[in-house]
Amino acid sequence: MANLKEVRNRITSVSSTQQITKAMKMVSAAKLKRATNAIVQLRPYANKLRDILAQVSASVEGNNSPYTQDRIPTKVMVIVVTSNRGLAGAFNANAIKTANNLIANKYADQFARGDVSIIAIGKRGHDFFSRRNFNVIGNHNELFNNLDFENVSKVTEYVMEQFKEGNIDRVEVVYNQFRNAAVQILTSEQILPLLPEEKNENVAELDYIIEPSKEKIIEELIPKAIKIQLFKAVLDSNASEHGARMTAMDKATENAGDLLRSLKLSYNQARQAAITTELTEIVSGAAALSNG
Repeated sequence: MANLKEVRNRITSVSSTQQITKAMKMVSAAKLKRATNAIVQLRPYANKLRDILAQVSASVEGNNSPYTQDRIPTKVMVIVVTSNRGLAGAFNANAIKTANNLIANKYADQFARGDVSIIAIGKRGHDFFSRRNFNVIGNHNELFNNLDFENVSKVTEYVMEQFKEGNIDRVEVVYNQFRNAAVQILTSEQILPLLPEEKNENVAELDYIIEPSKEKIIEELIPKAIKIQLFKAVLDSNASEHGARMTAMDKATENAGDLLRSLKLSYNQARQAAITTELTEIVSGAAALSNG
């Protein structure tokens, strides 16, 4: 049985931790609301842009965009989206594990030759891959300080330029897709080359009135669609991070409450044992005096 001072100190420590986790949960809940609004507003636009691009591209023969050239993936780039901070459960670990599995299962030969490069968006992913045998060519932790389309587009433009010049043949992005505060879906998407979507026979084709020409529209839409795709992945990951952290802090607060109840029970037991011992000593001393 621990003494009263030790138990009392543990109760104080756990109470302080519970206050911190409760505060972090509230902060994450506020940030989650803003992050959720951002991704929910972008998704319909991104989906519609992809549908329009697919339908218009299908009606144009001989698409010569450099971003749609499907080459043999000799050199591969993987963009891994994690977070800058921890305390989000398995959020970062799952994204890193998915990227590792993607490289090991799909691009093992390229990795063995040193032809797999990593761009890390988020400090946790950068720290993991930079400490191991990976070719990390980019670190963009600062994106989460001011997360907007312009800042993410700078990263996308660099990737598109590398693909256009033939320095890389395929680009994939690994991130957590936001479903709700408790559910994040690990996703791996190919963003370059931009391949046409499979034709859905159940969806009626629309005859768009296009000015100045379909070729010109495709030339403008393809870079836009690639930038939107990566921006959506970063927004999804940002919302997933806050959802995962809110869930983790809620569970930590609940666990701290359970631990406090157990410690208070131990404290009361230790206190009762001390009182009983003192009473026994007093009674025994009084009996000894009276007998003497």
